[in-house]
This record gives sequence, C-alpha cells and structure tokens, in this order.
Amino acid sequence: MKSMLIKNIEKFVENYPTKQEVKTCWGKPLVGFAAADDPIFYKLNQVASPTHAVPRDFLAQAQTVIAFFLPFKKDMTRTNIKGKNSSREWGVGYIETNEMIRQLSLHLKVLLEDMGHNSLVIPATHNWDEEKLISDWSHRHVAYIAGLGRFGLNNMLITDQGSCGRLGSFITSASITADPKPQKEACLFKYDGSCKKCVKRCVNDALHEDSFNRFKCYDMLLENVAELKEIGYADVCGKCLVGVPCSHMNPAAMKTR
Repeated sequence: MKSMLIKNIEKFVENYPTKQEVKTCWGKPLVGFAAADDPIFYKLNQVASPTHAVPRDFLAQAQTVIAFFLPFKKDMTRTNIKGKNSSREWGVGYIETNEMIRQLSLHLKVLLEDMGHNSLVIPATHNWDEEKLISDWSHRHVAYIAGLGRFGLNNMLITDQGSCGRLGSFITSASITADPKPQKEACLFKYDGSCKKCVKRCVNDALHEDSFNRFKCYDMLLENVAELKEIGYADVCGKCLVGVPCSHMNPAAMKTR
C-alpha cells in the first residue's frame, strides 16, 4: 500500500498543473509515514504547543499519519531573495500550494475510503491560535515524525530536497509501516556550527542564533498580506528559506559523503 500511495501522490502533483489554472510548478514530492501511536506525538505538547493534539484526538481509529513535502522549483524561489517583502511569485506559490494540499488530501480520502479505511483531512494552514501564534497540529513536527527531515536553525524542516516548499499531513485508519527518522542533522549550524545564513536573511529581526520571536515574524507576514492583497491572503515571508544552503537540498548530507 505504501508504494501505491507514494506513486499516487507523485502522479497527482505531476498532473495538477495540467488540470488546474495555476502559475506554480512543483518538484517531485517527498512522502513519509508515521505510526499514529508514535511516542513523539505525545511529546509535542512540550515542544510545539501545550495543547498539541495526537492523531487519535481527530480520528479514533487512526493508525497512520501520512506527511508530504511539496518542493518549489528554484526559478520561483529565486524571485523571493531580494527585497524586504515577499515576491508576488512566492505569495502565489503559497496560496496555490495550500489549495493543492486541500485537493490532494481530499483525493487521498476518497482513495482510502474506497479501500475501506477512514481518513481525516487537515487544513494546510490557518489552524492556529492567532493570539499565541501556535497550532494544535504542526505539519512540520508531524513531518519530522514521519521521517521527512530535521529542523534547521530557522525552525523550518530541512528535507532531502531542502526546505523551500509546503508541508501537509493526513490521518488514516489504514495501517502502513512507519518510516525511520533521520538521525543526522541537516542544518549546517547544528551539524558543525557553521552557516547561520538564515539568521542574516531574516528581514524583521525575529530570528537569532539563540532565540526566535514568533510575534515579530508574524508582523512581517501581516505586512506581506497587505503588500500582496491583490492575489489573496498571502501571510508569507520565506526570506530565511531562500538564498541559503538548505533551500533545495540537505547541505549537511553533502559533508558526510
């Protein structure tokens, strides 16, 4: 079942631009699987949010969580390197990918329900506490549990295809073998103390080597909402993701070869 689902997700992403009117292009998605009863889910209330849910809070019969990373192409991410505000292309990519995640999740729900499994669709974003700026379901942390990558200094997940892209996750009652979690750091700063380019690229002084101010970060997102209002609600930034070694690859993996 695992290989069938991976191929199905890959095909959906490949065909999506031919079926929908979109400007964004994506690379080959990464897919990971986690057991719904993985002990780390029960520790996320200590590292992600005090009220972070576990899969069976949403679906009592949950057996597996499927996580996927949808990477952006390099020509799109380059548009977001210059300037303080996010590029129009970056904002469009955010909005269009969120919609693709919704449609992909609904597609998987139908596919798995036709096979007799219950499933639950989780929104790609805007499922957080707007005062505390924390979510009861962190796609980044779920993707880590599913083996898709490790966290960088900028708090983003670094996958084998980098961190420029969007993450989604999906809960199902289907029992699927879990993937192992990467044991080696992907962030160069965490690997050998080097880099820190993401800190230098933060445009609103929210990210530091030893701290992160989520409220300053969110202020920047809201500034971009106003700047990009003609394309929709693009609460984005992404400056710490682009123009850095981990934008499109796991840079620490190159040092171990």
